[in-house]
Amino acid sequence: MQLWFARGSEVTIREQLVTQVILGILGDDLAPGQRLPSTRELARRFRLHPNTVSAGYRQLERERWVEFRHGSGVYVRERKPDSVPSSALALDQLIAKLFRSARELGAPLTTVRSRLRQWLELQPPDHFLLIEPEEELRRIVVAEIEQAVTFPVQSCNLHECPKTLDGAIPVVLPNRAAVRQSLPEGVDVLTLHFRSVPTSLAGWLPAPSGTLIGIASAWPDFLKLARTMLNAAGFHPDALVFRDARKVNWQRGMKQTAAVICDSVTATDLPAGCRAIPFPLLSESSIADLRRYVEFIQNPLSS
Repeated sequence: MQLWFARGSEVTIREQLVTQVILGILGDDLAPGQRLPSTRELARRFRLHPNTVSAGYRQLERERWVEFRHGSGVYVRERKPDSVPSSALALDQLIAKLFRSARELGAPLTTVRSRLRQWLELQPPDHFLLIEPEEELRRIVVAEIEQAVTFPVQSCNLHECPKTLDGAIPVVLPNRAAVRQSLPEGVDVLTLHFRSVPTSLAGWLPAPSGTLIGIASAWPDFLKLARTMLNAAGFHPDALVFRDARKVNWQRGMKQTAAVICDSVTATDLPAGCRAIPFPLLSESSIADLRRYVEFIQNPLSS
C-alpha cells in the first residue's frame, strides 16, 4: 500500500496515517492479517517522529482496525470493526474506491489530489432549477417543492435552461428525455416522480353518493387525469364539476360543492368558504430526495 503525508496541512500527520490505513483496509489494499510497516520503518522512510506513528497505530488498535502481536508487529484485524457508523463507513468505502479506480487508470496521486481540491473549492449549488416545458405544471411543481424544503427554487422552460444552470441543481420530471438531452454532458440531474393516484384516492372510496365534488386546476392534464380516475373510482359524472382555472370566472359554482379537488396553486385561489383538497403531484420519495439533497449541501458532516 502506498502512503503519503502532507506537511503543513490542517490535518495532523497522525490523522493522515490513520485515515490512509482505514481507507486501505476498506478498499482491500490491506488484506486481513497483513502486517503493517513497523513504527521505526515508517518513521525512517517518511522522516516522521516515531511517537507520531506509534500514536496513530494505537488509535487504529483502539478503533479495532489493527492488532498488536507481541514480538511480531502490527497486523490488520481479520474482521472490520462493527461499531463504525454505517454512513461514515459507506463514505469511507466510496473514497477508497475512488483512489483504487484512479490507481487502476494510472492517474498519478498528485493529479487525483489536485482534481479533488478543485471539486471541493467549487461553489456549492444554492437553488433548485425545475426545467419543465409546460408552464402551468411548472408553477404547480415549484409550489410543492417550496412547501417541502426551505431552499430557493427557480424554474425555466427548455430553451432557457442552458443559460440558467450556474449554481443550480437541475430538476426534471419523468418522461422528459428532451430536457435531459439538452443539458451539458456530466450534469447531475435530480429526477422527480409523481404520486400514485389510486393511493391518494383511497381515502375517498367508496365514492359518496349524491355529493357534488369540484375539480379545479390551471393545468389541463390535471383535469383530464382527475376525470378519468374519479369516474373509474365510481364517482358519477353528474356529481363532478370541472373548472379550468385559466378561464375567467372559473370560481363560479365552487361554493356549492362539498369539496374541491385541486392542485396546490389553485387551492390558494379558491373562494372563501370552499373546502379545498389539494392533490399533491410529487411522490413522497421525491420529497425525501429533495430534502436529502438540501441536507447534503447545507449540513456539514459531523466529526
